[in-house]
Amino acid sequence: MFRPKRTPIALLLPLVLVGLSISASEALGQKAKETLVFAPPTVSLAADQAVLNACEGDTIASLVRLNARATSASGNPIRYNWTTSAGRIDGNGDAVTWDLSGVRPGYYKAFLAVGTGIGDESCEAFSSIAVFVKCPPPPPPVCPSVYITCPDRVELDQPVTFTSSLTGGSGNVTPNFNWTVSAGRIIEGQGTASIKVDTAGLAGQTLRATLSMGGYPLDCSASCSVSFPVPLKGKKFDEFGEIARNDEKARLDNYAIDLQNDPSSKAYVIVYPAPGGRSAQVQTQRSRIVDYLVNSRGFDAGRIVTVVGPPRSYMTVELWIVPQGATPPTPAP
Repeated sequence: MFRPKRTPIALLLPLVLVGLSISASEALGQKAKETLVFAPPTVSLAADQAVLNACEGDTIASLVRLNARATSASGNPIRYNWTTSAGRIDGNGDAVTWDLSGVRPGYYKAFLAVGTGIGDESCEAFSSIAVFVKCPPPPPPVCPSVYITCPDRVELDQPVTFTSSLTGGSGNVTPNFNWTVSAGRIIEGQGTASIKVDTAGLAGQTLRATLSMGGYPLDCSASCSVSFPVPLKGKKFDEFGEIARNDEKARLDNYAIDLQNDPSSKAYVIVYPAPGGRSAQVQTQRSRIVDYLVNSRGFDAGRIVTVVGPPRSYMTVELWIVPQGATPPTPAP
């Protein structure tokens, strides 16, 4: 009986087929593994300000704009999920507004998670950014510019008026006008921008009006001063009765010299007649004095004033020098 002879190839064929099957399975497994490897998205954040000057009650000043830059290597759509440690996110997507109204000073963070794909292909990336919130102290108070207008001219014993004007200064302040004077008495306007002051008896003194502005935590004050002249008075230069003519001339010589030292002054000659004295005698005395001053001493007759006083126990002559602006003398009773 014939028996076919087995060759080595026939014996090896099943083994080769098994090997090829195993290699194909490994290749398919390797390909499946490669499709499960995904590139995650990338993301970065930026804020339009890192330090926020905002106090309680601020609204517009408490807003921070956030911008995200995210990319997906696989080209899948990107989903944005914003969260914060404080405040509120307004909007969605890659550009939002972070509202930090009412938060206390300190550091706060905004967080962003971006995702791409779905199911097994879903990948996420994360980023965050910090903002420092501070409430700056209020600006220091500023005094207004206080200007006081003094009267242009003053008269003795007549009221004077001081007027103030204000410019600038801290806002939301209601000014209070508090006036003080160094002399005299405020008779009108205390608490207002203008005052009137009684100046009776202030001859030869300086009056200073000071305005202190209330309502400010600073010394916001200003002052203005006026001076009152000493009232000019006539000076009695000499007095004599019925004396020798040469003695009278000597006295008039000295009188003329003193008058010439102040060309603006005037000569006042007061003649007091004796009881029952005749008017002709008084007139003679007056004429003789004026004639000597004008013709012998070259004195201007317009600067000489003669006055007749009431009778005395004997005829008396008073020689007065009256500076310009001074009150002329009046005959004593």
